[in-house]
Amino acid sequence: MKHSWDILNAYRGKLVQGDWPTIPELFLISLERHPDRACFTVFDPGKNTLTYRDVHREIMRIAGYLIEAGVKPGEKVVLTGANSPQWGLAYLAILFAGAVAVPLDTQMAEQRMLELGQFSDSVFLFADYGHVEKFDKSHPWFRSLKGVVLLRSGKGKKQTTYSDIMNIKPQHAHERVLISSDSVAAILFTSGTTGNEKGAILTHTNLTSDAYQACDGIFLNISHEDVFYVFMPLHHSYCTTAVFLESILHGSEAVFGSSMAVTKLLSDMKTGHVTIFLGIPLLYNKLLAGLMKKVREKGLLAYGVIRLLMKINGILKRRFGINMGKKWFKTMLSGIGMLENSICICGAGPLAPQVFRQFQQLGLDFIQGYGLTEASPILTLNPVSKFKIDSIGMIFPLVEMKVDSPNASGVGELVVKGPNICQGYYKDPKQTAELFTKDGYMRTGDLGSIDEENYVYLKGRIKNMIVTDGGKNVYPEEIEDGFQLYPQVEQVLVRGYIADKALKKEAIEVLIFPNSDYYKGKGITDKTVIRKDLEKVVAEVNRTLVAYKKISRIIILDEAMDMTSTKKIKRTSVGHTEDVIA
Repeated sequence: MKHSWDILNAYRGKLVQGDWPTIPELFLISLERHPDRACFTVFDPGKNTLTYRDVHREIMRIAGYLIEAGVKPGEKVVLTGANSPQWGLAYLAILFAGAVAVPLDTQMAEQRMLELGQFSDSVFLFADYGHVEKFDKSHPWFRSLKGVVLLRSGKGKKQTTYSDIMNIKPQHAHERVLISSDSVAAILFTSGTTGNEKGAILTHTNLTSDAYQACDGIFLNISHEDVFYVFMPLHHSYCTTAVFLESILHGSEAVFGSSMAVTKLLSDMKTGHVTIFLGIPLLYNKLLAGLMKKVREKGLLAYGVIRLLMKINGILKRRFGINMGKKWFKTMLSGIGMLENSICICGAGPLAPQVFRQFQQLGLDFIQGYGLTEASPILTLNPVSKFKIDSIGMIFPLVEMKVDSPNASGVGELVVKGPNICQGYYKDPKQTAELFTKDGYMRTGDLGSIDEENYVYLKGRIKNMIVTDGGKNVYPEEIEDGFQLYPQVEQVLVRGYIADKALKKEAIEVLIFPNSDYYKGKGITDKTVIRKDLEKVVAEVNRTLVAYKKISRIIILDEAMDMTSTKKIKRTSVGHTEDVIA
């Protein structure tokens, strides 16, 4: 096959009706190919597994329940809850019923969930008991719902539960509503780190075309024997496409993490024999920092030997395709549950090149990509066999990307076209119009450049850029990268501040929330001592920066900054300097 999606030719006119499959069609292809392969697994506490055949039976039952409740094709259904097989079953059942999934962040306040449920015109709700218990039952939207189903029940429940549905036989349990691949599959609310929620409208084509591009050519080599780990929140587009849908596309197994605790993650990774793991920079930073801390504790000589072997393996792997990592570092990799991993992927934020490099040196095929919710979400991936450490990856084969109004260095806003690009924002024509250029490219809001081999280099968000009094552009994200491997730092945010109001001179400050566990482990509680130590960290980072990028002011925070569910700091929620505690 020339492309990963060429396999669809065998199913056209049978299971697949359009150019791209709908998500139900995507599932049915894998059901036909691997009916008895494990599909969903959870360790809670023992191992519970559903095969593709089992999953199909259950989603058809739930879809039938939705149809009998009066949910019509094209109507919206809110889905909110912790990662679980029940979440996955509900998501697929919504689509098999021809409806539209509206996944909401489980960290969102219940009042905001009610407001977005009403705004999205949703008619049905799947949710965990913990949320439903706190909902204002007198809210007009809640009272108007055609039904409420608890994904995971609690004491004294009054709503229908997932288990209840499994014990009844809806009349429509074996029917599937046929829909076009151009039909809307999901409305994903995204605020990122800089504003209020916007509902990105994504079709079945948007989502499935993105999943197929991710495994095309030199990108990801995945088979039905692989095991994915569902760690990131499923309402987030990164996990929905790159883990949930990608595993279904290949007939692979998805192991659902029942907790975001690192200890549970490591246990599940080992027990579930996970081969493909997708995480975020914060997690990978913590894993690497913890790993290297244990190596340092073995003594200076042992640490020096390990670092030398890592560098040697990095060279062997990069230049000759020889990987000794899993032999040399077997104990280390086993300790973080990654001995059986074939691929680790980082997304949902930039990863410092030095972190990327060290994971590669340990023998892992470690790559990172780039995307945004409005692009379903992936736009680029670093090929496993031809990665560039300082790049966020190569542009997907069906994506057109260019740099709009580049400066002398070739840096400008990245704009894109492709089958995975959203239709716009739900009930928001103004922001939809602003999202696209006159010639139909979608604005990413990110600054970057593209080399001659179609690799992309990200600089940062347009809204975050600092312009110095010398006219130089400074990208905070690049400076923040320098702090990623310092265990003293729990959170860091770099931004501009007005150093001279009369001259309107902008300089650079850093806000740091210290890692309390690190300092407690050192027996340090004095804030003055902590500040002096962090000043040394900033000085070390400054030594790596050119003059106009150097940090001139340090703010030490007493409280952590608000973060999104993918652990990115909500920049707009951080007060101005006079509002924070120095």
